[in-house]
Amino acid sequence: MEYLLQKGSLSIRRAVRSDAPAIADLIMGLAIYEHMPECCHATVPMLEESIFDRGEAKVLIAEYDGEPAGFSLYFYNYSTWLAKKGLYLEDLFVKPEMRGKGIGKSLLQTLARIAVEEDCGRFEWSCLDWNEPSIRFYKSMGAVPMEDWTMYRVTGDALTKLAGQE
Repeated sequence: MEYLLQKGSLSIRRAVRSDAPAIADLIMGLAIYEHMPECCHATVPMLEESIFDRGEAKVLIAEYDGEPAGFSLYFYNYSTWLAKKGLYLEDLFVKPEMRGKGIGKSLLQTLARIAVEEDCGRFEWSCLDWNEPSIRFYKSMGAVPMEDWTMYRVTGDALTKLAGQE
C-alpha cells in the first residue's frame, strides 16, 4: 500500500477496489451531513465500475489508527485560458467523530501537492453556502470564493430534454 502521508495516527493513501464499501459509507455520511441522504444513489458496484474500472475519478482515503476516517474524491478538468488541466475536488468528508484531528487539512494539503506535482493550473471545489464551518476552514487554508461565478446544472429530465431525446 502506497501512503502519500503518514503522520502519527493519520495516514492518507490512494483508494483501491477493496475500499469501495468504505467509500460508499463515507459518501452516505457526507449526504447525511448535507441533509440530503435521499439524493445519494451510489452503490458499491457503481463505485467499483466508475472509479476503478473506468477511472472517472480518484479517491484518497484518510485512515486514523488504521480505520477509515475520511475521504476526498477528485477528477481533472481543463482550463482553456491556462492551457492546463486542473484538479477538481468533488467531495471531501471527515467523519464527525474524527474532526479536529487535522484530517481535512491533511487531505487538502495532499491534494494540493498532487496538483503541484502534476502541473495543474488550478485546484478548485464547491461548497454549500450554508456550510459556514467549511467556508471558514477553506478560507483559513488560503482558498477564495469565486463570487463572480454561478454554477449551473442540468440533470434528469432536463438533461434528456436538452439532449433532444425526450
